[in-house]
Amino acid sequence: MPIVEFDNVTKSYKSGEHELKALNGISFSLDEGKFVVILGPSGAGKSTLLNLLGGLDSPTEGTIKVNGRDISTLTDNELADYRAAAVGFVFQFYNLIPTLTVYENVKLVSEISKNAIDAKQMIAEVGLIDHLHNFPAELSGGEQQRISIARALAKNPKILLCDEPTGALDSETGVMVLKLLLSMAKNHGKTIVIVTHNQSIAKMADVVIRVKNGKIRSVEEQSEPMSADEVEW
Repeated sequence: MPIVEFDNVTKSYKSGEHELKALNGISFSLDEGKFVVILGPSGAGKSTLLNLLGGLDSPTEGTIKVNGRDISTLTDNELADYRAAAVGFVFQFYNLIPTLTVYENVKLVSEISKNAIDAKQMIAEVGLIDHLHNFPAELSGGEQQRISIARALAKNPKILLCDEPTGALDSETGVMVLKLLLSMAKNHGKTIVIVTHNQSIAKMADVVIRVKNGKIRSVEEQSEPMSADEVEW
């Protein structure tokens, strides 16, 4: 059974008498443990799609099932529980708490997740165990992004949602972060969903979903995606 199923999902926003359909009748499914890229220009509906999957918003029409559970009908409190238990978020800007150490930033998720993974284990997983007691300002941009990934994964989510996770990084550091995300899909069974306009990242994906004007233009499965080292950046 797919871990994610969108069925005829529409998301509309009203401004006075005008209605904008950010997403218009989209349907697709994703299997567990896949590295997925949602690709499209600005304003295409990529972030709206990610917000719906992450339980940050609810659809106007249609159903969204995650692990067989319809999240499109959940209350605000139920969506908060869903976000805490099932989904991790990684954004372009790292959202680390500047007054907390690396360890404290990652350990924080144990307060909201019942199945949290040990913070030190996840920090070691992203290769920064020597920086446990550093503050975010003492880290490079790439190191801060890796800590934000460790924090998201420490929740032990089934799905990791990433909105332009390499957008603020140089290409070399971005490749390092993408390798880490790819490893989480291949070696740890996480479903990684990345929203981006970067065509190069799409070459690494198991599945590429192309979005334009609120509609899905194509869903492409790639049997032999490139590695991060093979892609021209």
